[in-house]
Amino acid sequence: MLYFFQRFKLRIVWSWAGMRHAYCEEYSFRSWVWANLISGGLALWLPLTSGERGLILALGLLVMALELVNTAIERVVDYISTERHDLAKAAKDCGSGAVAVGAIAAGVVWIVIFVRLGSG
Repeated sequence: MLYFFQRFKLRIVWSWAGMRHAYCEEYSFRSWVWANLISGGLALWLPLTSGERGLILALGLLVMALELVNTAIERVVDYISTERHDLAKAAKDCGSGAVAVGAIAAGVVWIVIFVRLGSG
């Protein structure tokens, strides 16, 4: 059991280091953090159902997770080679596409919520 908690502590340290690195080095990640602070604040302030609120908060976290994965892909590709290659471009573009799909999903949920709120 002690081993589990030692490893758990290390996973928290490594995860925090990754998030800190992304925040300090990646403009896109910082942008998503601030967008999610605003989105989360709105979700808590507006008269939303708990399901809507949970969905907004979860999708915001998902977008940030996807941005972390995208950053990891970019770092690995750049580490392996600085030369331009079609496969490297495809890997980076797919990572970026994943972030875009998550962001679109979050945007769709917000649109649905605003339509509901606007219709009374």
